[in-house]
Amino acid sequence: MESVRRQNHIILGVQSLKKYFSIRRGFFQRVAGWVKAVDGVSFEIEQGKTLGLVGESGCGKTTVARLILKLLEPDEGKIIFQGSDISEFTEKDMKPHRKEIQIVFQDPFGSLNPRMTIGLSIEEGLRILGIKSGRSRKERLEKLLKMVGMSPDSADRYPHEFSGGQRQRICIARALSVDPSLVICDEPISALDVSIQAQIINLLKDLQDRLGLSYLFISHDLNVVGYLCNTIYVMYKGQIMESAPAEELFENPCHPYTMSLLSAILDPEPGKRQKMKLLEPDLSDSLITSAGCNFQGRCPIEEPRCRKEEISFEKVGEKHIVRCWKVAEK
Repeated sequence: MESVRRQNHIILGVQSLKKYFSIRRGFFQRVAGWVKAVDGVSFEIEQGKTLGLVGESGCGKTTVARLILKLLEPDEGKIIFQGSDISEFTEKDMKPHRKEIQIVFQDPFGSLNPRMTIGLSIEEGLRILGIKSGRSRKERLEKLLKMVGMSPDSADRYPHEFSGGQRQRICIARALSVDPSLVICDEPISALDVSIQAQIINLLKDLQDRLGLSYLFISHDLNVVGYLCNTIYVMYKGQIMESAPAEELFENPCHPYTMSLLSAILDPEPGKRQKMKLLEPDLSDSLITSAGCNFQGRCPIEEPRCRKEEISFEKVGEKHIVRCWKVAEK
């Protein structure tokens, strides 16, 4: 379990992933349009690395996670996991791969069964997948609890007896119980106190170093993403707006949406970063029918062309791309 996996290997590749949800209106519930929850998303995650997916609530981040986990079926696109295209796998086909992809949810209390001790919750995955039994399972449970900073004696207690941070540690132990290669962290610290958030982030980083884990880290907190992630993808209304290595994105943000998100971060050195005017809330209908850029109506540098033409990616660095045609003209 503690062996470090091979580095520089693409463990997950998402290619042109799409998921649309129909909007039905009227007495006969006819389809009036579509919400493009995920609209052509592509990215790759290397073994032992962390990819950050950031954006406002409702931008499609969690839908991407559900598609990768096969909790939702994609309308188009491919999901390549460890060299296999799992996008069209049946549940039976997915079973051998389930233990390789695990998730840590936003609400640790809601993701734990209140009627089960934490020991039983952590062992549940082992039982379902037929992994180990008896004394070896108990030893594994104790090892997992110690690994996440919990006492083995806590295995017989119930979720309500723990704090939020402790419950999230338990959820991390449960995710690690089946020795996954990829862990999806869906806003894992947003429900925790600020003082506890740093502890959980440092725990995730330590576990990655020890076990060679890969993370897809979903968040709206750019400070956290900048600390933990190797690469950051900025998402808005189902599309990737900008992607770059974490350090480069913070030093040279190019898309107006990324710049506005960074402007919302409290800077310990006021005036160090040039601030962009904060965005007004998006009050537009979730039914996307307009052509052109998804960011139209909120963009401070918008021009008529932005409302008419399809916006493709522009390359502004070796690993830095932006969905904005004006960037190429600078």
